[in-house]
Amino acid sequence: MMLKAVLTLLALACLIPHFENLTGAAEREDRMLDVARNMEAGFKKLEDYTCEVEQIFYQDGVENQRYLFKFYFKKEKKIRVDFSQPYSGLTIFYHDEDKEATVRPLRLLSSLKFRLSVNNPLLKTLAGQRINQTDMGYFINFMFKNLKSVEQRENEFREDDERVEFLFWALDYIEEKSPEKYRISISKKHWLPIHIERYNSGDRRLEVTDIRNYVLNAHLQDKFFLP
Repeated sequence: MMLKAVLTLLALACLIPHFENLTGAAEREDRMLDVARNMEAGFKKLEDYTCEVEQIFYQDGVENQRYLFKFYFKKEKKIRVDFSQPYSGLTIFYHDEDKEATVRPLRLLSSLKFRLSVNNPLLKTLAGQRINQTDMGYFINFMFKNLKSVEQRENEFREDDERVEFLFWALDYIEEKSPEKYRISISKKHWLPIHIERYNSGDRRLEVTDIRNYVLNAHLQDKFFLP
């Protein structure tokens, strides 16, 4: 009887860590969804926002291209992007559900401008994002969709008084076919991302984005989004 009791206790002891890991994973996923809900709720309150963005793309794990620009957004989906590197003086304008965007290559020569389809490769990032996929509302919807539908394999979630950081798996941003993972840092001040890292399934870095100097509800005029 004593031997049977000892074996039973040993078996239960072996099960306990596995049960705790499952509980931790479920709790972690719930907390990530809570963060996404806070982001969604915060974004719904916004009328507009501006931010400064530094975006680095990698090829074979090595830095390939670096972009610096200021991003402006106003509901319902009016976008303006002012580049400072590498295309200093270039501005892109996009409105609502339009199928084209306006490109003004020289900021000081406003009469020089042309229209391009949102599907034109010249208007896509190196990752393949279209101009109408670049605002934070689109990214928050992307997070929600993948947190609910894609298995979350990583045990990474950190939180302090100022920010939340975690890693989540998603199908690729463009075709939704290839599994990728995103390490994201979110400011609790405004529930918007301040740092995003993108990796392929082999853990090779693809892209790093830093977002700084958010200005929320700046009362941007509609004419500011007119080319």
